[in-house]
Amino acid sequence: MKSNYKILFGSAFLILAFCVGCKKGAKNTADTTVVDKPEMVVDTTLKWSERMALSIIHRNPEAWQIDGKGEPDWDYVHGLVTLAIQKLYHQTKDEKYYVYAKDYADELIDSTGTIETYEIEKYNIDMINAGKILFDLYKTTEDKKYLTAMQTLRTQLEDQPRTPSGGFWHKKIYPNQMWLDGLYMGAPFYAEYTATFEDGKALDDVAKQFELIQKHAIDKETGLLYHGWDESKEMDWADKETGTSPNFWSRSLGWYAMALVDVLDSFPDDHPKKKELIAYLNDLATALVKFQDEESGLWYQVTDMGDREGNYLESTGTSMFTYAMAKGVNKGYLPEHFIKNAEKAFEGLTQQLIKVHEDGVIDITQACAVAGLGGNPYRDGSYEYYVNERKKDNDPKATGPFIMAALELGK
Repeated sequence: MKSNYKILFGSAFLILAFCVGCKKGAKNTADTTVVDKPEMVVDTTLKWSERMALSIIHRNPEAWQIDGKGEPDWDYVHGLVTLAIQKLYHQTKDEKYYVYAKDYADELIDSTGTIETYEIEKYNIDMINAGKILFDLYKTTEDKKYLTAMQTLRTQLEDQPRTPSGGFWHKKIYPNQMWLDGLYMGAPFYAEYTATFEDGKALDDVAKQFELIQKHAIDKETGLLYHGWDESKEMDWADKETGTSPNFWSRSLGWYAMALVDVLDSFPDDHPKKKELIAYLNDLATALVKFQDEESGLWYQVTDMGDREGNYLESTGTSMFTYAMAKGVNKGYLPEHFIKNAEKAFEGLTQQLIKVHEDGVIDITQACAVAGLGGNPYRDGSYEYYVNERKKDNDPKATGPFIMAALELGK
């Protein structure tokens, strides 16, 4: 009988031990799940503007690292993103945003005001863009190195090669060519500099850059503007009668829309050219909404060919249009109804082109990484060229305008 008790007791003990082991296993599994859960990096309850900025800073602890840079470089994309983050600082008053933008400038500008990696002799109008963050830094710090750097950039504009009719060449290596991109790179800085330090003496010349583009690059049928215009009509991509490139590229139109809405900030209300610039912005916004995808609210890479094979809904141009329309309404440059288009576009971006990771970090997708005209290898501006350029997540030409659009929409 005792041996039977031993057998029964032993069996019970084994069953009990097994059950306890099961519970322990379950607990351990649960504990592991808790341990493995990623730590939140970006608070998902924040507005989209901060969520994007914090995601950028998480990926690029130093602003010069943006766009995969391995070392500091004075570049237009860094200027674009740090300007957006500077704007975010002014709305949130969170010091880390101010520091992030300032650190970029301080990494590239030495105590004498010399801009490291900048080569004025290339006369690349893209290199003017990063100078936009210096106005605020000089105002807040009164450090003369920022003023000296701005003066250097102003000297470039003074000597920038021009087309026969007076338009800035896009780069020294692109003679007699104006690209829509270049209006954003150069005009807002030029306008703010002359308004701040020269009593606005060059504002007519700023307006002239837009007048030339409106005269020569616009398509009367659609109201859209071609990516580039070659006044010499010598480039292979240039139409032999008009000098324009063959297609409408949304990002180039986005650069132009942002250029218009930003340059207006420096024109006093009584300046005779201000109404003209506002009219250009209204005409462009009116043309663009005709090509906004009805279902998604987004715009296509090649703006007017949404139904053509290979075309895709693109994030940089859409973000830029959203910002320009929202700011245009907020400033009173555009009628109120354009805010609906901006809201719809922003919803399309967040619903379709934004990915949210478990740690709260966000990615913006479907961004055309780069596109241009001419050069080597040669870029012909064809439809096939634009739709086959590589795409890149979190391209700064999407992230920067996305933050600015979110700020204008209160998102």
